[in-house]
Amino acid sequence: MNKLLTFGAVTCAAFAFSVPALAEPVAKPDPKLVVVISVDQFSANLFAQYRPVFSGGLATLAREGIVYPNGYQSHAFTETCPGHSTLLTGKHPNKTGISANDWYDLTTGKSVYCLSDPTSPLANDPEGRSVSPRNMVATTYGDWLKAASPNSRVFGVSGKDRGAITMSGHHADGAYWYVPGYGFTTFVPPGDTAQARLKPVAAFNAKITADLKKHPFVWDYDKSPMDALTGGSAKRCKALEADYETGGRKWRAALPIPVAPDEAGKLRDIGSSPFIDEVSLELAAQLRDAYGLGDGPQVDLLTVSLSATDYIGHRYGTRGPEMCDQMARLDDRLGTFLKSVGKAKGGVLVVLAADHGAADMPERLNGEGYDVERVIAKPWLAKLNTQVRADLGLSWDPLIADGGIDQIYAVGPDRKTPSITDRARIVADALALISRLPEVAGAFDAQALLTAEPAPADTSPEELSLMERMRRSVYPGRTGDIVVAFKPNLVASTPGPAYVSTHGSPWDYDRRVPILFWWKGSTPRERILPLDTVDIAPTIAAVTGVKPPADLDGRCRPLGAGHDC
Repeated sequence: MNKLLTFGAVTCAAFAFSVPALAEPVAKPDPKLVVVISVDQFSANLFAQYRPVFSGGLATLAREGIVYPNGYQSHAFTETCPGHSTLLTGKHPNKTGISANDWYDLTTGKSVYCLSDPTSPLANDPEGRSVSPRNMVATTYGDWLKAASPNSRVFGVSGKDRGAITMSGHHADGAYWYVPGYGFTTFVPPGDTAQARLKPVAAFNAKITADLKKHPFVWDYDKSPMDALTGGSAKRCKALEADYETGGRKWRAALPIPVAPDEAGKLRDIGSSPFIDEVSLELAAQLRDAYGLGDGPQVDLLTVSLSATDYIGHRYGTRGPEMCDQMARLDDRLGTFLKSVGKAKGGVLVVLAADHGAADMPERLNGEGYDVERVIAKPWLAKLNTQVRADLGLSWDPLIADGGIDQIYAVGPDRKTPSITDRARIVADALALISRLPEVAGAFDAQALLTAEPAPADTSPEELSLMERMRRSVYPGRTGDIVVAFKPNLVASTPGPAYVSTHGSPWDYDRRVPILFWWKGSTPRERILPLDTVDIAPTIAAVTGVKPPADLDGRCRPLGAGHDC
């Protein structure tokens, strides 16, 4: 795995020689529209691997913008919800309150989704999972912007609710995400109606439905060549086809994806394909046009979280023909999108980052000579429970890890909050056992992390201790009693028919992401020193003259030369 990271660093360093190292001041952007894009699961390694052949929107950003190839999500639990929560709040998950995708509520004995809010049902399905930004205790750049400029408009679009909501914030004019078989939906806060909330996307949803009925989506290799010198993306991607066995299932990594025999399967396949990025970008462009974002005297914000790379990475891995084709399509569609938002009458600042990275599936990496193994959660936790029960003479399983075995909760016989005495005994015994396991790099009592002294503010994300990475992920009442880091290249992931790869560790293959800033007339710069994702929001705030809260973890980084923040 380290060799893979080295390859990415060398590739990025090679690009640095083609970019002028200017020292003179460079005019800063003066945008009326800020566009912030998250490409979910877009690791620095993936960016480095395909950077030489980008020719569309990603090429524009990488060749004309300010490029930080070594950006970081500097917390430990590198999941979608917490990662998105850092992008525009300027705070780590221990201050956003979004510590994981899901957590266990010891008072109710139930698992809680990161954006769960029973008071805000879905516009398309009142019986579905109700969500809102309520659980995010931090404000976003969009919230700061609206407070300073009430006429500013803020919209968020994504393939996931947690991508649209966490980036657009608490007071967005609209946050929409794609539901296969329906179209784009949103949440309905108290006092509002589903019809009113869906009005901005109703016509677009009707168009998607009609188009899919007329031309059902079948995922085959993209016919638009991404790089003529290599013969086009289809030829390059097809060369990656191979046969694999994961979890006892034999399958072939290849396109086209066979058409599913039932409707549920067809919807599942659309949700794990480039289609969701395509429609997300189309809707974002239409919202820009419909509301004239960037055309007025005020600054507007448009956030776009592109979810396909994450879904594809989980289902097919990150380095097969499926991801190769996804990168080609993403590059092409982003090119079209940049031209569309470029129609704004005012200047446009585009920022691109990611909520987390990811490693490839262990089976493919093993075939390439890397010692990557899986840790299967259920038997691992069952063995631990058996030992703790025996050690303490308990009549119940005292440990629960519903959100993943990197966060373990101590429970009483009713699977809820144990007594103070029982918690202390359970945590102490389990922590000692876990810490001695050969597959574990470190395990910590979450309560101790809550009171731990933070790392100095100027500590590089590359130099953070494991304990500090963990501390940045711990939020009281939501994080497990014991937090665990498995050793690098040991992946806590159980393969299934539609799930072969994952992320979530505190290691660099999951933490490192590219961060790019671009505007028309920007001077290309390659900045290889690290940038934290929490630095994005204060940087945008400084450019647009918006005052952020005083308690941010991030700081403004100059887009020109010197210290012009």
